[in-house]
Amino acid sequence: MEFELLELRAKFLRYSGVSIIAVAVTQSVLWLGIEVVEWSPLSANLLSVSVGAIPAYLLNKKWVWGRQTEHSIQSEILPFWIYNFLGLALSSGCVAFVSTQTSSTVVVMLTNLLVFASLWIGKFFLLERVIFRQE
Repeated sequence: MEFELLELRAKFLRYSGVSIIAVAVTQSVLWLGIEVVEWSPLSANLLSVSVGAIPAYLLNKKWVWGRQTEHSIQSEILPFWIYNFLGLALSSGCVAFVSTQTSSTVVVMLTNLLVFASLWIGKFFLLERVIFRQE
């Protein structure tokens, strides 16, 4: 039992590291989309969340949960993207609303970050207990 708790803590720390990388990618693409390419905040959010999900999935699978198996669309990729789509839908709704209230890119970026932060713990347990569970 104590070993399992230590292993869970180690996974959570690695998951936190992966999250930092995913946030950096997502926020960078979001900023570039709004400020450089001059897309709407909603369009930039759609792209940034999609791009950020790729390293998040790959790093979580291999580094956090140590899975070296082939990628399973049904048991790994689809559930991961469904949860990510939930975050995308929530963040897009919030970003669309916030962008009608302000033209501040920083506020739009913070909105995106806060939505995903609210889903962060749930995603860890989804990955641990469902997607990458140890058989």
